[in-house]
Amino acid sequence: MPVFETRDPSAPAFWTERFEHDFMPWDRGGVPAALQQFAATMPQPGPVLIPGCGIGYEVAYLSEAGWNVTAIDFSPAAVAAARAALGHWAARAVQADFFTFMPHQPLGLIYERAFLCALPRRRWPELAARWAALLPPGGLLVGFFYFDDAIKGPPFGIAPATLETLLTPHFECIENTPVTDSIAVFAGKERWQVWRRLG
Repeated sequence: MPVFETRDPSAPAFWTERFEHDFMPWDRGGVPAALQQFAATMPQPGPVLIPGCGIGYEVAYLSEAGWNVTAIDFSPAAVAAARAALGHWAARAVQADFFTFMPHQPLGLIYERAFLCALPRRRWPELAARWAALLPPGGLLVGFFYFDDAIKGPPFGIAPATLETLLTPHFECIENTPVTDSIAVFAGKERWQVWRRLG
């Protein structure tokens, strides 16, 4: 295992160092089955945002399906890796900080994949507020939520009741199902959920 100098996962350097060392235990190397099933049955939403996109396999998958996707990451190494992997969809990967990024059009959907659990717990209320601010009434927050009570991270697991407390002021959960193809670090501890923005 590489020796890392940066210990603060809220800093871009933390993730840049791991991408530069090709140390990405969270990278599943493809598109999760639950997202594929969702995309196959969901009418195309408005513009889609993928924060903390990493390599960005989902970017190409959803773009090929006709979805208008923007993927952001605040690590320049992550964005470079995504652009290298995305081919003719490379321009859809943008270096930006989720907490200050402003989409060009109102969003229809935000895709959550290991972004919440990558952030220190102290930033979760800020993240939930930002999700709510970016999505209009009826907009969807969809993806994978990691439930665990281990103190150390990342990944930082959340309790179901804590997630509900964070989101229910602005969202209602309309889908909550087990995940059958988790990678080892998330196995048995994540669920696919769909949250709809209240209006």
